[in-house]
Amino acid sequence: MTRQRMAWLVTVLLLVAPASPVGAQWMPDMVPTDSAAARTPFGPGEHLVYRVKLGWFNVGYGHLTMEGLELMGDRITYRATMGINGRAVVSLDDSYTTWFDIQTLQSWRFTRDMNQGSYTGTRDYVFDPVGMMWARQDNDESGPLPSPVPFDEITFMYFIRTLPLEVGETYTFDRYFKETGNPVTVQVLRKDTRETDAGEFNTIVVRPSFQDEGLFSEEGEAELHFTDDERRLLVYMWVNMPNFPGGVSLHLQSITEGYPVNPTSRAEAQRARSRREASASR
Repeated sequence: MTRQRMAWLVTVLLLVAPASPVGAQWMPDMVPTDSAAARTPFGPGEHLVYRVKLGWFNVGYGHLTMEGLELMGDRITYRATMGINGRAVVSLDDSYTTWFDIQTLQSWRFTRDMNQGSYTGTRDYVFDPVGMMWARQDNDESGPLPSPVPFDEITFMYFIRTLPLEVGETYTFDRYFKETGNPVTVQVLRKDTRETDAGEFNTIVVRPSFQDEGLFSEEGEAELHFTDDERRLLVYMWVNMPNFPGGVSLHLQSITEGYPVNPTSRAEAQRARSRREASASR
């Protein structure tokens, strides 16, 4: 390992790895850059807040947060969380956390805590791409990895944002960490306009599908609306969960933008942010 790389790792350990409060304000100098990181439109500090609906009814709030950078072994990862909380006839309190590589965007660990009415469950997966195995830390379950660069449901949502997303195209991957979930497909359905509390957005609408269990299982349906700009922010999500007639939907309420780790992506994001600020001030 080079001295420069070692210094970068120390910076991550000392300045970024501690968990930040959800929605905390980040500054650019809090997030180091790394030319080896994959080019992405997202980075630490990004915090999206949503209204949660069950069918037509407002029942709570959700968030999708890029909390920071964290070491997993000798790999630097993004730590991202998604929370969905609602109270109606039945309760919904789901929390997902993923740790995925800043270079390969592969998942190294994934936790899922679910409370959906009468169903509760916690799962904690770790991935070993050298041994090509996944294992649950909360029990003795394990299985083969179908890919040395696996992803989970939340990593997948960030990974989608790096794709071209051309309308009419279907992207297919065999990277879900459980073989029975593959192939994973992303159908790009159309372009649309979505009005939210955070404003009106031109969006690209996609339909993800896993062949097995998970947030986007084939048994249900899902639609994700991403902004049709360089940010690819998730504006709206609808998931047809079996326990909730009418499905669960997330409607964007507020945006806190983050800071990409790749220096080229950081510069592009800052230029785009400056253009939006200048346009808004006119």
